Amino acid sequence: MTRNLQPSRLDMQALAQDGVPLVATTLLRNMKRLAQETQGLQPDSSVQWQARAELRPRADGDDEVWLHLQAKAMIPLTCQRCMGVVLNPVEVNQWYRFVANEDIAMAEDDQSEEDLLVMEPHFDLLAVLEDELLMALPLVPMHDQCPVGPTLHAGEADIVGESAEKPNPFAVLVQLKKKK
Repeated sequence: MTRNLQPSRLDMQALAQDGVPLVATTLLRNMKRLAQETQGLQPDSSVQWQARAELRPRADGDDEVWLHLQAKAMIPLTCQRCMGVVLNPVEVNQWYRFVANEDIAMAEDDQSEEDLLVMEPHFDLLAVLEDELLMALPLVPMHDQCPVGPTLHAGEADIVGESAEKPNPFAVLVQLKKKK
C-alpha cells in the first residue's frame, strides 16, 4: 500500500508511525538545480523513488525516526569528450537518522556512520532527494565509446595555417653567415 502525500511538507514522525512507504515518480524538470546540470532533458524524464520511515528504539526508551530513501533515474549530461548527450544511470540508496536540532547533528556527525537530518515540522523530502541525485552525478560524464569523434573548433584553422607559413627562425642566421 502506498500513500500520496506532499513530499515537500512531510511530518516524518507521523510517516514513521504509519510505516507506509511513499512511492512516487517526479519529473526531473521540477528539480530546478538538477535540471540545470542536464543537457537534452526530455519533458517526460523522471526519477522513480521510494521513501520509508521507521521508528527504532533507543536505549533511553525514546524511539528514533529513520528514513530509507531509494531512487533511480537516467540523467542526460554533457559528455566531456564529444560534447554530446550521454545518459547516466544514477541510483540513490541512503539511510538517515533524525535528530532534534542542528547542535545535536553537529555533535554526533563525526561519530555516526549514517547521515543525520534535523527533525522539522514540515520536512522537505524532495530537497533531500535532489541533493542526493546531485551528489550521485559523475564528476566527468563520458560515453564509454563516443558515437562521434571530438571536433575541434577554437583556433583549429589558425593552428594548421601557422605551421605551414611559419618561417624558420634560423634562416636569419644563415643569411648572416653568407655575408661574410
